[in-house]
Amino acid sequence: MKTLFERIAAKEIPANLVYEDEHVVAFRDLHPQAPTHILIVPRKPIPRIAEATPADHAVLGHLLLKAAEVAKQAGLTNGYRLVINNGPDGGESVPHLHCHILGGRAMSWPPG
Repeated sequence: MKTLFERIAAKEIPANLVYEDEHVVAFRDLHPQAPTHILIVPRKPIPRIAEATPADHAVLGHLLLKAAEVAKQAGLTNGYRLVINNGPDGGESVPHLHCHILGGRAMSWPPG
């Protein structure tokens, strides 16, 4: 069974896409936690970062480089936060690796 994010990447479920290529898709979060909240998701279904393997090296690097590009395109020139949740205690709600791009306001620390 496909994850929600696989279905978005396959355009089976509509989403507000802001970027896509053969490896990743980026779209606006339905429940934003900041003025700008974009998810960037690898098309390859990796359940979570703890389950990534050395074979995922290229897609993980691509994900981070594209996250920076998407943040720049979104106008986040004053800074932003990248978040990857892992497991239930880490806040993971969809078992498909994804990176949150949060910006448009000052971020506090600690985050949670």
